Amino acid sequence: MKRVLLALMAFLGVACIAAAIALPTYLVPKLKVVPLDLDITSVAETVAPEGETGDRFPARIFDRCSVSERRAAVFDAHLTQQRRSVIVDPSDENQATLQSAQTVRIDRVRDADGQERDLTMATDGELPCDDALLTATIDRVSVDRKTSVPNGNVSSLQLEAVPEGGNVDEASVKLEDRKGFQYKFGFDVGKRDYYYYDSNSRQDSVAKFVEERRIDGVDTYHFVADVPEKDLSDLPDASGEAALGTILNMPARWWGISGKGVKSRDPVEMHRYAKATRHVYVEPTTGTIIYGYEDQHQYFKSPDQSEESPEAVRDFEMDALKATFKWSDETVAQQADRTKHYLSLLNWGGKYVPIGLGVLGALLLIGWAILVWRGRTTDGKTDGRGPDGNGPDGDGPDDNGPNGDYPTDPNASYAYSGSHEATTAIPAVSSTDDTTVMPAQPTAQDPYWSQPPVDETAPSAWSQPEQGQTDHNHVAPSPADETDTGSFRPITDPTRPMPDYDSYRRPE
Repeated sequence: MKRVLLALMAFLGVACIAAAIALPTYLVPKLKVVPLDLDITSVAETVAPEGETGDRFPARIFDRCSVSERRAAVFDAHLTQQRRSVIVDPSDENQATLQSAQTVRIDRVRDADGQERDLTMATDGELPCDDALLTATIDRVSVDRKTSVPNGNVSSLQLEAVPEGGNVDEASVKLEDRKGFQYKFGFDVGKRDYYYYDSNSRQDSVAKFVEERRIDGVDTYHFVADVPEKDLSDLPDASGEAALGTILNMPARWWGISGKGVKSRDPVEMHRYAKATRHVYVEPTTGTIIYGYEDQHQYFKSPDQSEESPEAVRDFEMDALKATFKWSDETVAQQADRTKHYLSLLNWGGKYVPIGLGVLGALLLIGWAILVWRGRTTDGKTDGRGPDGNGPDGDGPDDNGPNGDYPTDPNASYAYSGSHEATTAIPAVSSTDDTTVMPAQPTAQDPYWSQPPVDETAPSAWSQPEQGQTDHNHVAPSPADETDTGSFRPITDPTRPMPDYDSYRRPE
């Protein structure tokens, strides 16, 4: 049982340490990927410029119905931007394809006369010019699951609704050379510049690190991306033409342009341009965007900025969309909670569990080593012997080593001192009067001073009887009499040749 316990402790100790090493090196990298169950809904509303409050109409938009009127018009408005991002096919262990549907809705408007009204959104059929839906797009992009960088397999923008049974590709434009983050940054974000993709102008811009900031209990990095001006008429739709509403050719009076070299009926072509400044707050470990706001500005102006164009035309500019969109508090709280969950998984898998397993494994191995050492020490100290009973201070293999005692009495019982019950003691040989014990003979190795003095008058066991004397009762001793069986009894055999006495005589 003790051996099983020691083996189990050693096995569990090694297993815990191995698991402590494997978790941060194998499990955590598996967690640091874009999840295939990603489903994020974000809501942003227009807010007044920083420092201003109480404005129910903080944005400005072009009145689309004014195209059929005598003069262009711009509304004050309140807008809501809604975006839902989910994972769609093709997605696998290496890539994830995100589909992000985004709409901008007009909640309410106020005209130049101060008249306010709420707008509604049509559910089917042709959209009226005053419909509440301002824009709607569906962006699709495939990214590397480890880096969150677009891999180019899927990159398209759908600009029109597709009827049931229609082909999505026919209503989408392919976005080439797309390389910036958009809906999520990569893992382990640093304090440096990154590319950020702007779908409105279809271009990458540089997001620069600004500062650290704590939002809803989450530490974030603040990045700012300035999107340069872009002529939106240069961005074709699915048919290859300029998108609807990006080019307007109207009389100068409709635009409200007057001045030198300009007549009221002269047609003036204006293009729609866009630029933006985007702020994102990113949790650096997971790359999740916690909070964001952006200043969007779209406007009409003349594409001809040469000296040949009238100055009044060159300097003209009219807002098509001017708004600051800020994420709602609910969206920020949702993103913060999601990020805390991700961080908790990473901390448990990469920090807490490995540390716990490492400590447990070390304790098990230390306990195993102590028990093994104590067991050997206890066994070695039994009966004064070494750890295995054969140490320098112990007995020999038969428990009668240098410090053991052999039986001094040749007739005494010699019993094995071990603990085995199967050992049988040999009975002692009973002493008989007719047995003559051969005296020990000195050897040549014995020093002369240790040899007993020779008594020349004493009869030798091997000496011949004096001439004329015969001892009929004497039997010559034999080495066989030294056996401990007692079964040998010499007899007088007249046919046996006489021993050579001279060979046994000790030289004088």
